[in-house]
Amino acid sequence: MQLTNIHSEAYRSCRLCPRACGTDRTKGAGICGMPAELYAARAALHFWEEPCISGTRGSGAVFFSGCSLGCVFCQNREISSEHAGFPITPERLSDIFLRLQDEDGANNINLVTAAHYAPSVAYALELARTRGLSIPIVYNSSGYESLDTLGRFDGLVDIYLPDLKYVSRELSAKYSRARDYFEFAAPALDEMLRQVGKPRFADGNGRCEDGIMLRGMIVRHLVLPDCTYDSKTVIKHLFERYGNDIFISIMNQYTPISAADLPTELRRGVTDAEYDAVVDYACELGVENGFIQEGGTVAESFVPIFNGEGILP
Repeated sequence: MQLTNIHSEAYRSCRLCPRACGTDRTKGAGICGMPAELYAARAALHFWEEPCISGTRGSGAVFFSGCSLGCVFCQNREISSEHAGFPITPERLSDIFLRLQDEDGANNINLVTAAHYAPSVAYALELARTRGLSIPIVYNSSGYESLDTLGRFDGLVDIYLPDLKYVSRELSAKYSRARDYFEFAAPALDEMLRQVGKPRFADGNGRCEDGIMLRGMIVRHLVLPDCTYDSKTVIKHLFERYGNDIFISIMNQYTPISAADLPTELRRGVTDAEYDAVVDYACELGVENGFIQEGGTVAESFVPIFNGEGILP
């Protein structure tokens, strides 16, 4: 596929993510594992996001192939590190956005791990808007982001849905091969909130009350085994920095994967006591805008099947 000049130049010495590998992705894969050509593995209604994102109609999730972070416990490893997916043009991506809105009735367009394709995805969004795309755009991210890349989405994204995985440099180095994770994620979250502001919902107020989110930021934190102290540090940072101007989603869906390099301590699930300790701490701090998960961890079967649904003609 020949990339047009409007979105190809940034790929020639790629610095779209904090790794800043400088690879010419028009000639080969960068540290994200992907070339400049767009690859995606699924574009369909997704019902397993927070209630104000999925609602009853579902979120129009587009799962992009590749990832620059590389978490050892990633549930979506089939696309993040094994790079399953299918090539599409930005024009085709624009068509997909409109189909999710007009035919599937999605509440929003949900861009899952799009940073390493930012120029192409931003172009596709702009094109789709000229053709009638009007539902909110959700940017679903690991939180490990470059400010310059986020700037490409200013005015295009309505809802940011990032992770804040760690504060600890040791944990982020061990589990995501990114000792500088928090140093990039913290200012990235500041920029995300600057762009979208306080939460707003379909019922017109700043509270959730089961309404569909129109603007705002939800920060996710996945509780990991033996990491309760860092989880509390994450929650403390978020609440002291943003108060109730954001929503905090404390996730209890960690499921050990079958991987030879998975550290021993991650080869079990999170206990009820570990998860409850983090939730209780959030309550003690005064967190009001939040989501918790009940009923144990989410089974691996909740991970979508990345078979090209909605991507292939």
